[in-house]
Amino acid sequence: MKTGTETQMELTRTNYWADFAQLTKMRLAFSVVFSSFAGYLLAADTFDWSLLLMLLIGGFGLVGASNAYNQIIEIDLDALMSRTRNRPLPAGRMTKTQAFWTASLLSLLGIYSLFLINTKTAFFGGLSLLIYVAIYTPLKTKTPLAVFVGAFPGAIPFMLGWVAATGEFGVEPGMLFMLQFFWQFPHFWAIGWQLDADYQKAGFRMLPTGKPDQATAFQIVFYTLWTILISLLPYTHYTGSLQLTAVGALVTFIVGLGLLFFALRLMQQKTNAAARTLTLVSILYITLVQMIYIVDKFLMQ
Repeated sequence: MKTGTETQMELTRTNYWADFAQLTKMRLAFSVVFSSFAGYLLAADTFDWSLLLMLLIGGFGLVGASNAYNQIIEIDLDALMSRTRNRPLPAGRMTKTQAFWTASLLSLLGIYSLFLINTKTAFFGGLSLLIYVAIYTPLKTKTPLAVFVGAFPGAIPFMLGWVAATGEFGVEPGMLFMLQFFWQFPHFWAIGWQLDADYQKAGFRMLPTGKPDQATAFQIVFYTLWTILISLLPYTHYTGSLQLTAVGALVTFIVGLGLLFFALRLMQQKTNAAARTLTLVSILYITLVQMIYIVDKFLMQ
């Protein structure tokens, strides 16, 4: 039978890991790591499991660190929003010092793990951390262009896997970067649309026009179209060794039409419900496109 002290220690450990997951946004971190994994599979002809492990550890470390530093900087603003006020820092379950050391250790772990792969991978990983924390985070309360700046570190993980596998940056990782870069605009503006009232409490300016209106909806559709066109570029065979067969391109196009349908529906309805649906569909879209690219490489070419 457990004593009261043992039970309390178990609860403390459980609460710590729950707070760690919130501080690092663990679910988001794993989705980003999946993008790096997809980029690696697209570049690699044979698997190097030790390299892949370093990529996954490094990717998670840097994404987790970015999110932790972000929450340290925005602790007072997070306390103002319903969505974030229960995070470990504004809720008082974790101190800034604890969060800082957690972020710093994750940063070192991430950079070192990527450095063990090659210097280019470590460079791009470190660059994503720097842009996210030092530029994107402060800009969120200054200008809607923060989303444009934030799209750079957000687009790096997909190409990072290719750079890890090859040690080179060229047209192929550039293509992967461009796809994930443009995809982020409809994705994050859909999030910003449904959370606009909460963001306004903290002074965040996330939508391109500053409010959920027709002009913002039009830009969401515009960047959705660009995302679809870019996703089809590998079919032209002008993207080096990153190529799509006709079948792969057709399936990618069909998936893109699904994304476009929900973007157009948001422009028509201009509701939070439509924005929420587009957010979920956009996540499904980028995941499916990555999987289509991988299946097309290994089964169709």
